[in-house]
Amino acid sequence: MAFRTLVDSDTLARHLGEAAWRLFDCRHDLADPGLGERQYAEAHIPGARFAHLDRDLSARPDGRNGRHPLPEADAFAAWLGQQGLKPGDQVVAYDAGTGTMASRLWSMLRWIGHDAVAVLDGGFAKWRREGRPLGSDAPAATPTVYPGRPRAALQADAAFVAQRLGRQDILLLDARSPERFRGDAEPIDPIAGRIPGAHNRYCSDNLGADGCFESAEQLRREFAVQLAGRDPAEVVHYCGSGVAACHNQLAMEIAGLAGSRVYTGSWSEWIADPARPRLRGNS
Repeated sequence: MAFRTLVDSDTLARHLGEAAWRLFDCRHDLADPGLGERQYAEAHIPGARFAHLDRDLSARPDGRNGRHPLPEADAFAAWLGQQGLKPGDQVVAYDAGTGTMASRLWSMLRWIGHDAVAVLDGGFAKWRREGRPLGSDAPAATPTVYPGRPRAALQADAAFVAQRLGRQDILLLDARSPERFRGDAEPIDPIAGRIPGAHNRYCSDNLGADGCFESAEQLRREFAVQLAGRDPAEVVHYCGSGVAACHNQLAMEIAGLAGSRVYTGSWSEWIADPARPRLRGNS
């Protein structure tokens, strides 16, 4: 049985150490980009390899392509090969707890054609709280040649979004906090606001009080309000730099609302071109 959205800690514990189960630690702090790697060196789930958001899961920013641009497919597939990944492996991604960073790797693996990928529900925080095994050694990898087959239908670029602004066949969902969505505050990017026509779905609302994802039924009810009968494939998720947007994409897949896209460049890319429209306030 392949896990394609979430895996719980009990299930992971039963498969820990199996060669076909590949773990990736995606812990990251935007304010301290080296923190996740330091935490990984101190303690991680045994067998996990580290995936750095800036170095491994993003291309190099050039001031026009956003803070965490999507790598070229060949570059990402080459990295997966360096990690020893095989097409039939079950991947489990985890982060400090919320799943926001882990969902970036989940989304990218699906984009490259790898379906057997799941996020550890509750992440490292829940795993550690339950007294599960920990390790500090980085496992060796036997390199492979990973045959990436990108699925364009799971991604959107700035041109895709710009060409559809104002049309009925696109629903932009902004994963940032309501304050950032309205443009009341912007702690990261140089310009506050949102893409015109976007609706707000704060990614933190996908989680319950325990830090785990809400049930599929609850997520379906909540997203159905914003979809208002639309085809899920018309949804394009974005955020500040294309990370939190993946959390909403994952939540929709958990809910059985399949086929949405991520605009990876997101707000940080959108505002790099002054000709692109922006909106602030409650209107």
